[in-house]
Amino acid sequence: MSVEHTVAQHYSHGALADTILGALRAMGKDPERLTASDLAPVDEFHIGGREATIEVAAQMDVSRGMRLLDIGSGLGGAARYFAGEHGCRVVGIDLTDEYVRVANDLARRTGLAESATYRQGSALDLPFEDAAFDGAYMLHVGMNIEDKATLFAGVRRVLKPSGVFAVYDVMRGDDGDLSFPVPWAATAASSFLCPPADYRSLLETAGFEIVAMRNRRDFAIELFHRLRARTAQAGGPPPLGLHLVMGADFPAKMANMVRDLQRGVIAPTEIICRAI
Repeated sequence: MSVEHTVAQHYSHGALADTILGALRAMGKDPERLTASDLAPVDEFHIGGREATIEVAAQMDVSRGMRLLDIGSGLGGAARYFAGEHGCRVVGIDLTDEYVRVANDLARRTGLAESATYRQGSALDLPFEDAAFDGAYMLHVGMNIEDKATLFAGVRRVLKPSGVFAVYDVMRGDDGDLSFPVPWAATAASSFLCPPADYRSLLETAGFEIVAMRNRRDFAIELFHRLRARTAQAGGPPPLGLHLVMGADFPAKMANMVRDLQRGVIAPTEIICRAI
């Protein structure tokens, strides 16, 4: 079995659309008249969710009409944010067929099907013409990709000169073994974390200029403290949340990730760069 097949299987749920829509109905939402805010608790599968997406977007200098590529688009929440709040035209690509189907359905239900579209495919073989996009981003994607040199070279190819590329990935911190499972992998066989210095080197080799880098470990730890407090106060998780996406081993995945964050073994890190 290829790594990409393993990764796609890891993220597949089997009944994700029905699970999400059922939770929305239980909350009194009309599935045919959804907003991005309705979906925000479940459709952004990276540390910080919508809050983190907004902070990444603020550094990308996006504007109405820009054509963006969302690499590893998941359930499509980030793409719908860029489309709905910034007027961008976004194309998402993801390995997991179920995610692509759910993302397109949710775009339709939020009235954004014309400006946020999704297709199944590999980030290592981007099915787009040269210089097709004004910008690109990937949010918690590189952890599943070993060949980051090919990844970044492909992104550079499909970007216009001076196009912005934002990366927000979990990266390696101090030495130490990772605990598994984690949200992005069940075992080490499909987890390929690198330190920020490796990202910088590979991005520069691919033809990017680094504009900014930021370690978000403190942000992540504080966020998880807040989430833990809210969950305890409510007596359990909310009706709609990432526990629906991650399945029965959600508690173990989250506990392991938070433990490794606190140990300094991992840290979510932003890198903003431009094609040269």
